Amino acid sequence: MSNITPTRSHECKRAIMGVHDAMYILGGKWKISIMACLFFGPKRYSDILRNVKGISGKMLSRELKEMEVNQLIKRTVTSNQPITVIYEMTECGASTKPIVSVLAEWGETYRKQMIEKTPADI
Repeated sequence: MSNITPTRSHECKRAIMGVHDAMYILGGKWKISIMACLFFGPKRYSDILRNVKGISGKMLSRELKEMEVNQLIKRTVTSNQPITVIYEMTECGASTKPIVSVLAEWGETYRKQMIEKTPADI
């Protein structure tokens, strides 16, 4: 007999569905890094490309388009010369800041712990 009550099972399924939905929108290697960059304010394409180490121009374009379709970011084309494209977080995108911040803090802590370990500890 299982210790999981029907209510607990329902809560578990609901949580898993929520995680699935979030990962569908935020998943991939680059989206969260792009978002972390845009949390510091609107950026031009070249600024994002420079700040997100390792991403190719083609991949950045693809990710920005997906993020715009999913209403995480807004793309604005300026009318001044030369024409400039600015990317910024939408309200929906900005609502992910607590998640990204916790993830960044965890990553920093993890990196420090791994650096402190010697090969004998591993």
